[in-house]
Amino acid sequence: MDALLKGLKLDYLARGDFAKTGQAWVAFLPGASLVRASERLLKADYYIEDVCAVDCVEGYVVVYHFDHFEKPGRVTLKVIVPHAAPNVPSIAHLFDGAEWHERETRDFHGVQFIGNPNFVPLLIDPEMADCFPLRKEEKSRSSAGKIMAPGEVVFCDPAFTLFVADSPAEAAGEGAK
Repeated sequence: MDALLKGLKLDYLARGDFAKTGQAWVAFLPGASLVRASERLLKADYYIEDVCAVDCVEGYVVVYHFDHFEKPGRVTLKVIVPHAAPNVPSIAHLFDGAEWHERETRDFHGVQFIGNPNFVPLLIDPEMADCFPLRKEEKSRSSAGKIMAPGEVVFCDPAFTLFVADSPAEAAGEGAK
């Protein structure tokens, strides 16, 4: 995976615990790197399984699961977009199946996939298209670092602090007291 993503701007790359999470590799990357990373996965014969979002304190974590028919190991790309401007580039021009998933994610969270060729509501009544039923109230959001498994770190940009413990007790795995 290192070679497949080499030269791309990444925030974080880790080997996943496949038995625990179903992910062989996890990469957090800026939205500007998403299309190039997806192009490389397509060229390596990966297919898109799904696109979804998680509403967290840090913003929406937009999650892309890719897999391969012959090589074991699901690859997960994650892009964090701010609540105030939840925009990410579409990959529907690369993976036809992404178009539907992007529309569904827009329906439920309000994430905008820039460049999606058919960006109309999919599951939500068009008259209620701005209701976003899976958005959380601010007080109900958890930190992505607390609900997502960090994996075995291969690379971490020093500015990427999602999995940095807030206190010595949390770093020791004891949780906040």
